[in-house]
Amino acid sequence: MRDVTFTEDASRVRTGNAPRAMATRRNLTIGALRLAGVRNIAAGLRRTVRGQTRTLDLPCLT
Repeated sequence: MRDVTFTEDASRVRTGNAPRAMATRRNLTIGALRLAGVRNIAAGLRRTVRGQTRTLDLPCLT
């Protein structure tokens, strides 16, 4: 999923701790969208990016 949605294989981040940090950020993003009830991650990302003032309704934050 990360490769298709985030084009992880095309990433130019390859040195130091950066690849692990980027993978962690991608995993956190996927986890947050799942907690918000999003089933289609790609559609959830598009929806969230288009409405940048919109916050995710996460059950753990209420």
